[in-house]
Amino acid sequence: MRGKLRLWRRCNPQDAARHNPTTTRCNIGARLLRNRVTLGCAGRVRVIGPPGSSRNEKDTAAYLLYGIRGLTSGNLKHMHIRRKQFIPAATSNVTCKAVLYARVSSKEQELGYSIAAQQELLRRYASERNLAVEEFSDAETAKTVGRPGFSAMVAYLRKHPDCRVLLVEKPDRLSRNFKDCATIDELGVEVHFVKQNFILSKQSRSSDKLTYGLNVLLAKHYIDNLSEEVQKGLRTKAAQTLWPSFAPLGYVNTVGADGKKIIVPDPVLGPIVTKLFEWYASGEYSLKALAKKAYEEGFRFRKSQGKVPVTTLHKILRKRIYTGDFDYGGATYEGSHKPLVTREVWERVQEILDGRHDRKHRKVTHDFVYSGMVRCGHCGCSLVGEVKKGRYVYYHCTGYRGKCPEPYTREEVLKQQFATRLRALIVPPAVLDWLKSELVESDRTEQAARAEALRRQQMDEKRLEARLEVLYEDRLDG
Repeated sequence: MRGKLRLWRRCNPQDAARHNPTTTRCNIGARLLRNRVTLGCAGRVRVIGPPGSSRNEKDTAAYLLYGIRGLTSGNLKHMHIRRKQFIPAATSNVTCKAVLYARVSSKEQELGYSIAAQQELLRRYASERNLAVEEFSDAETAKTVGRPGFSAMVAYLRKHPDCRVLLVEKPDRLSRNFKDCATIDELGVEVHFVKQNFILSKQSRSSDKLTYGLNVLLAKHYIDNLSEEVQKGLRTKAAQTLWPSFAPLGYVNTVGADGKKIIVPDPVLGPIVTKLFEWYASGEYSLKALAKKAYEEGFRFRKSQGKVPVTTLHKILRKRIYTGDFDYGGATYEGSHKPLVTREVWERVQEILDGRHDRKHRKVTHDFVYSGMVRCGHCGCSLVGEVKKGRYVYYHCTGYRGKCPEPYTREEVLKQQFATRLRALIVPPAVLDWLKSELVESDRTEQAARAEALRRQQMDEKRLEARLEVLYEDRLDG
């Protein structure tokens, strides 16, 4: 029998009589039946329940009180056995509000019977207890927070303070992380774990709360361990030169001749990916212009057939997998799939992306000599060139920081100012002669220092050789 055994040496007869106990005789051999307990030694058995309860409901109360006479020489008179709490069916006609939550770990499982089975169990439980339920469900892992169904359920409970009952199949269906557990605890709801026949509330005993906490801890350990095993398997597959995940744009997943899952070039998108790298490597396209051209060429998402945005296109240009190698888990692996671009083209694309990441340049139709070299003296913004009347070049402030009073400046004026600055950098002949003599003297001094160092090293070498010679002769003489 599952439960706890407590022994008392004293009993208040009035407390026992208050529940109108039913007395039966029993034979030797203690055994527990469904709704009664029999105790040997011809003792008297008293089966009690809540006031007004029937014989079948006495087991629901989970209390048993019986007397033993002559079993020991001591003054032991009563035993008290408390069974695991049972959730009784409601007998009132009053309808209460509750929320029903069901969850599976993936969309594939949602198409099966798991969600429906959970909801059927919880609906039947709510119907037996006259609970009007609001249903919520999710089809994703409970490892992380932010599930839409769970968030909607929490918002509903906060909005309806009269609804304080939550029905769920078992603890791991509700959460596999500690933050969601804390959220449920803050709401102060009464959680019914129907499959485990267990209710958790603020009035629950510490042992019940400990049991719930251990269940959550074990659920989190299970999902963490499962994640580790999956990652280990994926890294092993990567070490075998096989791409371990879903095929990126330009490739499709298939099964090889040896039965292993591999990736092969997409006959439609693969050639376009090759052109994307070649177009961008030419330096004639920005990412925005490249995305527009790719859409015109038919570059779409496989399932939605939607336009590939600039951010996704940037990630594609960064991926090494198109060269035949691939990055996974912080390491680079040699792949066995067919490359779509050469390593040289890919490296060229990375150089362009890195350069444009540091400083973005606008595409211009005219090569202005002083673009990016001159800043406005009023606001500090860059001066940009502009062609007037088809042949005159003027520079003006971009006005990025607001309207600037700096007037337009002719290119010839800037040229003259640059020439003046460069003339100031001309070194006079006298200074050149001085620098030359100093260099010669410095070289002589350095050569003398090297010669002196070489002479000292040679002297040390001769001294050491002489010592070795003396030691050798002493050794021969014994």
